[in-house]
Amino acid sequence: MLKQLIYASQPFGFDRAMLAGILLQARRNNPDKDITGALVCRADLYLQLIEGPVKNIDALFEEITADDRHTNVRIVFSGMVEDRLFPDWAMLDDQSPTLTWSGEDVAKGAVEAAKPAEARKIFEIIAAGAKGD
Repeated sequence: MLKQLIYASQPFGFDRAMLAGILLQARRNNPDKDITGALVCRADLYLQLIEGPVKNIDALFEEITADDRHTNVRIVFSGMVEDRLFPDWAMLDDQSPTLTWSGEDVAKGAVEAAKPAEARKIFEIIAAGAKGD
């Protein structure tokens, strides 16, 4: 069994260079910790799924909550799963962040109101697209 966690946050000072740094750090550090996942990143939203051993996911989430590139970090889903959605990705950068809520939806509280299954569905669609690459 693996822990799968989806969190949402608001970027602080977002730009493409910051995103590149986040992805580089994740792709360098996650394989040694047996962590995989995907990141949806826009100027108004980070939505990330991470999966792996419980201890490692909990430690990574502690780092994420302390990271000043995020504000308003909140867990959308946390649970145990049999299989990874992103077994081949230390951290996949979603190239189609339009699969998530619009900027207007985010401003109106869609992320806070989202059901765990709704957030997971976004990542299932991303995973299916990644397998087709």
